[in-house]
Amino acid sequence: MDIAEVAKRSGLPASTLRYYDEKGLIASTGRQGLRRTFDDGVLERLALIALGRAAGFSLDEIARMFGPNGQPRIDRLVLSAKADELDRTIRNLSAMRDGLRHAAVCRAPSHMECPTFRRILGAAASGAIGGRKEKKKKAPKPPELAQS
Repeated sequence: MDIAEVAKRSGLPASTLRYYDEKGLIASTGRQGLRRTFDDGVLERLALIALGRAAGFSLDEIARMFGPNGQPRIDRLVLSAKADELDRTIRNLSAMRDGLRHAAVCRAPSHMECPTFRRILGAAASGAIGGRKEKKKKAPKPPELAQS
């Protein structure tokens, strides 16, 4: 299939397909004139890439899920860790949703007077909800470098 057919069947723009090819996520089999060509297996591979993206994996993480022969080689521990991460995200989003629903119907004269809203505000300020990630702490310098 040429790149236009792959784009049509996958729903991805040709620019994305070229980018994936350059990153090694998919591999063209040659050229037909100026157009790249791909084998039929590219559609399944694109589906796997789409699934990985939907689960929140980066393109680099997805690239590591394919062996040198191009076949999927997915580490089950990586999948489990991503599932745990999704569980945390779901809990945070559920708490945010519930807090917003409460704030929408709260009878307090002001949101700032609502204890539930104040708890949500505190959680957002601390980074517990709202997508803020903790800053990574720098590793301590070895004793021989700490004095310099």
